[in-house]
Amino acid sequence: MMRLPRGFRDFPPEIEIVRQRVISSIEEVFRRYGFEPMETSSIELWETIKGKYGQEAESKLLFVFPDFLSKEWLSLRYDLTAPLARYVASHPELPLPFKRYEIGRVWRHEEPQRGRYREFWQCDADIVGSSYPEADAEIINLIDDAISQFGFEITIRLSDRRILSSILSKMGIDHVQVYRAVDKLDKIGWDGVSRELRDQGLKDEEIERIKEIISMGKIEDVERVGGDEVREVTRNLLEIIDLVKNKNKVVFDLSLVRGLDYYTGPIYEVVLKDQRIGSVAGGGRYDNLIKMYGGRDIPATGASIGVERLIEVGFETGIFKKESTLTQAYLISISEKNRDYCWDLCKKLRDEGIRTAVDLMRRDQRSQREHARKIGVRFLIFIGEKEEKEGMLTVVDSLTGERIYLKVEDAITEMKRRLSRSMKI
Repeated sequence: MMRLPRGFRDFPPEIEIVRQRVISSIEEVFRRYGFEPMETSSIELWETIKGKYGQEAESKLLFVFPDFLSKEWLSLRYDLTAPLARYVASHPELPLPFKRYEIGRVWRHEEPQRGRYREFWQCDADIVGSSYPEADAEIINLIDDAISQFGFEITIRLSDRRILSSILSKMGIDHVQVYRAVDKLDKIGWDGVSRELRDQGLKDEEIERIKEIISMGKIEDVERVGGDEVREVTRNLLEIIDLVKNKNKVVFDLSLVRGLDYYTGPIYEVVLKDQRIGSVAGGGRYDNLIKMYGGRDIPATGASIGVERLIEVGFETGIFKKESTLTQAYLISISEKNRDYCWDLCKKLRDEGIRTAVDLMRRDQRSQREHARKIGVRFLIFIGEKEEKEGMLTVVDSLTGERIYLKVEDAITEMKRRLSRSMKI
């Protein structure tokens, strides 16, 4: 049997229909917040993105390959943030703030597992040009609205990388090696993090102190330990929280470091309550990334929603239901004499906005009916000599089991009414 590479998937109609509905709903929230759409290339020059993600990501997780024609090394897109930074650096004429969203595929060469694939979709929203807490709060509110609209209960973990960096510097510890270990806390637990830190040469008392600091759940405690060096940072976090719409969803969490090296300030992740699948969204401030591409020194902040995890949990919890078809009506000709009329009627229903199918295989009435029911079409419309002669439609509503017999125009109106009452997300 033909198979796909590990970590790659096909999406049959019953899954893809829901995926497209979810993505469209997220996109509508992005637009409601005043973000503009854009699309970047799926492939980047390796020399362009090298040094932007950190040693671990670039040595293990990027799909890098040679172009045998140009002799250059290329990379599949790892995320949607770095391509945005490259674009902004190349277009100094952009008015600021530049608020853009992008929805597209990204690729990561990691071990596939539940909620983690090698090819997946991200829904990104970013604000370029503002260094103020209003921009960070806007992103957090947007992500909250985009995910909560489906009925998920979420927690927003919030931190700032500069806090831990400052405290570790006081202790004489390299913050980069600690970041890399702590970023794996959800996967390997504290015992695993301790082993990694010990392997890097840290003493047991230093590791225990790091654990105590990371476990602090109050900003006031962090200020007491960090002193004046972190007070400005924590004040900024408090300003962000003050601007967040649903403050009760926000939790200060110093164990949140996020693995990518380009983050420079506030960072945040969204997790679903009572679900052990990792974060479904995350982001933060990356004020130096555009400058790294040779552009101006422009601040930026943004976040990404991981659609795959969201949909996976949605199916498991019943928030999302599989849908076998988008087709709303199926025309069934009772005899060969009615096929031409069915064809004309099909055009009329489509022109009226009803998604309609008609038999294309010249099957008998029974076979047509069985096919329509098998694919899950709601309205079965039977056309016989009587219906054609009198300008009527016999419509069976599969959802209710009801049979109606109405003039064509009245039947169209009634089907539209019923469809409008059962619209999904």
